[in-house]
Amino acid sequence: LYKETRRFHDALFSSTLPECVLDAVQGNLAILKSSTCLRMEDGTFYGWEGVSRQDGSCEGTCQHVWNYAYALPFLFPELERSVRETELDYNLEKSGRTHFRSTIPFGRRQFFRACVDGQMGTVMKFYREWKISGDSEWLRRYWPRIQSCIAYAWSSRNADRWDPDKTGVIHGRQHHTLDMELFGANSWLTGFYHGALLAGAEMAEAMGDHGSAREYRALYEKGHRWVEEHLFDGEHYVQEIDLQSDRALAKYGKSCRNTYWDPVLGQIKYQLGSGCEVDQVTADWHAGLMGLPPVFDPDHRKRALQSIYHNNFRSMREVFNPCRVFACDGESGVMMCTWQDGKVKPKIPIPYTEECMTGFEYAVACGMLQCGMEREALEIVSAIRSRYDGKKRNPWAEIECGASYARAMASYSLLLAYSGFCYDLTQGMVGFRPIHPGRYFWSIGTAWGMASWEEEGLRVEILYGSLTLKRMVHPLRRVEYVLLGTSEVPFSQEGDAVAFQVSLSSGDVLFIGESR
Repeated sequence: LYKETRRFHDALFSSTLPECVLDAVQGNLAILKSSTCLRMEDGTFYGWEGVSRQDGSCEGTCQHVWNYAYALPFLFPELERSVRETELDYNLEKSGRTHFRSTIPFGRRQFFRACVDGQMGTVMKFYREWKISGDSEWLRRYWPRIQSCIAYAWSSRNADRWDPDKTGVIHGRQHHTLDMELFGANSWLTGFYHGALLAGAEMAEAMGDHGSAREYRALYEKGHRWVEEHLFDGEHYVQEIDLQSDRALAKYGKSCRNTYWDPVLGQIKYQLGSGCEVDQVTADWHAGLMGLPPVFDPDHRKRALQSIYHNNFRSMREVFNPCRVFACDGESGVMMCTWQDGKVKPKIPIPYTEECMTGFEYAVACGMLQCGMEREALEIVSAIRSRYDGKKRNPWAEIECGASYARAMASYSLLLAYSGFCYDLTQGMVGFRPIHPGRYFWSIGTAWGMASWEEEGLRVEILYGSLTLKRMVHPLRRVEYVLLGTSEVPFSQEGDAVAFQVSLSSGDVLFIGESR
């Protein structure tokens, strides 16, 4: 165990990553060994959101929080799959609604209304776990239940009326990870809906359900056109809502109106309006990491990320924060939402507006990295890790609602983005499109190792486990030869990939040569 742990440590730390990125990746892996994470007697994974001094913080492997935690599915994929199984074995109702928290013992339900980013994120994560495992029979077992999760958006049994007319856009009452509800269309939560439709279409094709695949893609295309036309204001995506009218609340009853309408201010509370919100294009961060097509118009997405950088990445000396203080004095961080000059800020805006929470910050930084904004991404990551430098705060226990907070494992996605790691074990494919030449740790399915993009070609070493491959995506201009150890491997060129048949085990080295 010590030797394997040391081998993992040495591999990870030899990765060609900026210092702040490597620090963020390794620091938050400690969360997996903290009391945030538990296993049931049968091995099923269970997690809090974080931990306080005496108890866990927010039970039940919360869907929308664990959406961001990218370390577990790649380092311990069987544990991540057990979370998907729990969600649809125990938390799915006949209506298609999922409870976004798992209560113990499993099957004992409390009332939790469905959460848009949590439920649609679960659909996207089923797609990811299927691609990581390559297990199509596992997907087939859950496919009808996955479909019911998608269809809940327009189901007559959905009391929150997300998209009852199948417009491809969510307009209804939308619970989300910031603990309240939005009313009216917004790119953040409709983006998750669109990501689920794209993932659903891919899974439907694999299951031979071509009718559903066409339906999901058509619904996405219709919604996508509407979002780009109506919600992008030239700078970023906004929420479509009339804050001065309570009409959006009327269909949800008196208690909803009492919660969200402020009669003194004459406004709906806890909304975004024209604000620049940190998660407005997060669905595309997931899509890029999962190998799905883009959710948003790429130019609009990049412009929105530039707006987040310019408007939300601030020195905390400039900000009055009445909420929890995760960054202060001269420290910098990405605020949850801002309203720049000319934008009307709601009197009582979305919760946590002025806070800086690291999981969201890592996600938006990685999104910037995916869009070629490396300088901006590194400024944000460096700012986070300077806050958690071991003097001011614990570098192995980042804080949100509790310490060792699960969402902070979004930092692992930075490794995936820098290495350009892509995968589809249903097709026996892995690959690398690194941002820069260098060495990168990777982990998938039953194996992990190092990939090195060198002047002569791409070198892939297996340091643990075994892996059977049929295709490898590469960053090379051309491929002249493929070696397994010293033996030549027959191959064919397929676009940016080589096709072959190889079985690799610990100690094997595969080399794809650009020139002899």
